Formats: sequence, structure tokens, C-alpha cells
Amino acid sequence: MANGNGANLGFEKQLWSAADALRSNMDAAEYKHVVLGLIFLKYISDAFEEQHALLEAEQVHGADPEDPDEYRAENIFWVPKEARWSNLVANAKQPTIGKIVDDAMLAIERDNPSLKGVLPKDYVHPRLDKQRLGQLIDLIGNIGLGDQDSRSKDILGRVYEYFLSQFASAEGKKGGQFYTPRCVVQLLVEMLAPYKGRVFDPCCGSGGMFVQSEKFVEAHGGHIGDISVYGQESNHTTWRLAKMNLAIRGIDGNLGKEHADSFHRDLHPDLKADYVLANPPFNDSDWRGDLLKEDKRWVYGTPPTGNANFAWVQHFIYHLNPTGIAGFVLANGSMSSNQSGEGEIRKNIIEQDDLVDCMVALPGQLFYSTQIPVCLWFVARDRKNSRFRDRRGQILFIDARKMGTMIDRVHRELTDKDIQKIADTYHSWRGDKNCQATYADVPGFCYSASLDEVRKHDYILTPGRYVCAAEVEDDGEPFEEKMARLTAQLKEQMAEAVRLDELIWANLEDIGYGN
Repeated sequence: MANGNGANLGFEKQLWSAADALRSNMDAAEYKHVVLGLIFLKYISDAFEEQHALLEAEQVHGADPEDPDEYRAENIFWVPKEARWSNLVANAKQPTIGKIVDDAMLAIERDNPSLKGVLPKDYVHPRLDKQRLGQLIDLIGNIGLGDQDSRSKDILGRVYEYFLSQFASAEGKKGGQFYTPRCVVQLLVEMLAPYKGRVFDPCCGSGGMFVQSEKFVEAHGGHIGDISVYGQESNHTTWRLAKMNLAIRGIDGNLGKEHADSFHRDLHPDLKADYVLANPPFNDSDWRGDLLKEDKRWVYGTPPTGNANFAWVQHFIYHLNPTGIAGFVLANGSMSSNQSGEGEIRKNIIEQDDLVDCMVALPGQLFYSTQIPVCLWFVARDRKNSRFRDRRGQILFIDARKMGTMIDRVHRELTDKDIQKIADTYHSWRGDKNCQATYADVPGFCYSASLDEVRKHDYILTPGRYVCAAEVEDDGEPFEEKMARLTAQLKEQMAEAVRLDELIWANLEDIGYGN
């Protein structure tokens, strides 16, 4: 793979190519649920079979391998006989395989209430070629998701995550509704460093923020239970993807009993989170803000009905506890727009409670849903927290627009090195005791600005206004010599241009089109 952050992890890519070849003419948005549903079914069946084998070996101690409670006690889904992967494989070549899979999904939901209404159940649909469905079952069954070295959960999670990204790419703009690029999620998580506490994402998509947060905790020596996750998603099919994604990872998250709109039906109205991580819809003009003009969340001003950006910002702030911190993605316009009172809201967030901690400008082409560049906001409730340096009255600006590597013709990724550089800059500026680096302004990259400087810029938060130009490295060539060389080069190029013009006109005259 190109770098440690990339998703090109060998067999995942090969599996995707093979699975995509079986898609035929089926739309990626539909096929997504077919494939991800089967991967999920394979995972829970593997986990069940592993525990089943252990219980059979312990039968002398009275354990019953067919007792559902034996599995629920270990936080493993009970899989009835008709839903076990072995039954699907045995019937993969049958013309009734679509109904067999649908029945399996129904049986799992019936016996596992937490999955009620989550699993896809449309495998009998005529659009899905049953011969190809059987081939897909064989394909997924042959990659050994359940193995003997207890890595099956991680392997399955990697497959699921890779497929999510590939489907997002295949769906283009629509794909952005359920998937935030992994490198963007990783950067948010590395900067917020959610070691312990409540993590909230009120527009959680397929749950990537939670998965990456759990990975962060485990990578830093913590345990999966050190954080508790709360989420909400307005799209029903995306909410189902998130539920499956968390279940595969073994994350016990509270995503509510169903999908719901965070603005109009907040499922966690009393939640005060330690961390908010989010990637809300960009510049949403259809959020029905006219129905919420007197809402208690609009402490810093009523957001315009034609753009939900500052409704999201205030929703995030509302759900932070007194020492909480939020990191979220917004369109670049949020940093400078003065339309419909947005500038005044931004000013109030900065002036009233000194909440803005850091702004990061990202490069374009990171998202599947849009080519436009975006930014990261970080807002903190308590900026004199004893764990960090007192940064009240200051804002860190980071300009990362030139970072990243193109992974194909239209998509860019931040590398692990890029992510580390940005995160280390932020942590050193905050005075994080776990960071060994010492902060210093770097022209063209980062700058710690005072509120007086922000006021002079009329509360515009675009990093490019503050970081100044990068210093150009001296190449050692004296100025006079460089100018003489460049001037001579320019004369040669201009003379060549004249020669080419004459040649073109001569050729035109030869064919009767000259003057």
C-alpha cells in the first residue's frame, strides 16, 4: 500500500474486484446492502461457530451449545440453525437462495432484538441474479473471515471498512452521505485524542468516527470500554450500516432505537459529551430551520434557514460538557461567510465564550461527495484546562492545503505523516504532556493568532490569512546572475515563439490560407 493510512490492504482489494464483477448491472447503492449484509452475516456466524465449538468441548461441565443464553452472556449474537453460514453455503447453488438469505436475516433479527430492523432483507428481488448471489456467498465464504488466531474481528472490520469506501467512490456524490474518508476521520481523532469518556456524533453516517475512536484508544494502551459512543443518523439505510459497522467491531454504541433528524428530534437531548466528532452535510439548505427559530440551542444567534452550517456548530456546542471539546468538518465558507447573519454568529462564538481553539484548512479532492476543499473546526469549552497550556484569547491556524497524495485521478489522501504533523502541531501548541514536540509558528503552515488579530480580520477564520507566506529556501545563486540567466532564457523562448509563428503562417500559405 502507498502509506499506512491507505486502504489497499491486499486481499480486501482483490475481494472487492471479485465482488464488484458479480454486480452486473445492479446499481452500487443497492448492491452495497447485498454485499455488506452478507459480510455481516458471515461475521456473526463465524463468531457463533467459534463459541459453539468451545461449548461443545466443555459439555462435560454442563454447557449447552444450543442454548442462546450461553452466547448472549459472552456478548455474541445467537445464530439459529437456518441462518448459519454453513446452511447458506450448502444452498448457494439453489434457485431459492435469495429467500434462504432473507429468511436467515429475519431469523437473526427475531432472536437478537438489538438488530431489529437493521439487516437487509431483499435478496429475493428479481434484480439480484441468484446465480451471482450464490457465487458471492462462495466468494465471501472462502476468504476465512473466521480464523483461529482471534483476529477475525479485525479482518472483518477491515473488509467492511474497505467496502464502505469503495461503495462511496462508486456512488460518487451520494456516497458522501454515508462515508467520511478514513484519513479525515483519523486526523480528527488524532487531534481530539479521545482517551476516555463520552463520544458523540449527531450525524454519524456509517459510524466511522466511533470505529476510529476505538482504534485510537486501543492503540494507546486503553480498552474498548474506556469510551462510550452516542450517535444519531437521519437516513434509515445509513443508520442500518452504522449499526452493523459497530456490531462487527464489538462496539456497544447508543445510536437510538431508529433513525431521526438531530435538529427536529434529538434522540440524546440531555447528553453532555466529552468529545464531539462530526461531518455534517455541507451547506444544507433543506434543514427546515424556519420551524426552529426560537430553539434554545441558538445561543450565539439564529442560523439562517438557507444554510445549516451554524445550526450544526451550535448543536455541537450545546452537547459539550463544561470541559468538552469538539472537532468537525465544515465547508470553507463557514470560515468567512457574512451572509444571513453567519458572520455575527461566528463573531459571537469567538467573543462571548472564546470557544474557537483551532482551524485547519484541508486540501481539495479528499471527499467522494465533493471536490471542494473543506476545513476542520475545533471548539473547546474549557481552554484553561489544567491538563494543557492556557490558550485563552488565542487561536491556532493550520494551513494544510498543500498536503496529501493523489491516490487516483480525482481523489487525494492525507498520509500518516501528514496526519502526524498536523496533530503534533496542535498538541504541542496546547501543551499536551504526551507530546514531545515544542510549538513554533511556521510561515506558510501554522500560526498562533491573538483575538486582536482575529478582530482586525473581521472574525474571518481562514488560515491562509494568518500563516503568511512560506519562506523560500535560498538556492545560493546571486540575484544578478539569476536575473541575467532568466532574461537570456526569456529572449530565447520569445525568439523561438517568433520562429514557430512564421512556420505556422508559411504552412497555411502552402495550403491557400495565408495572407
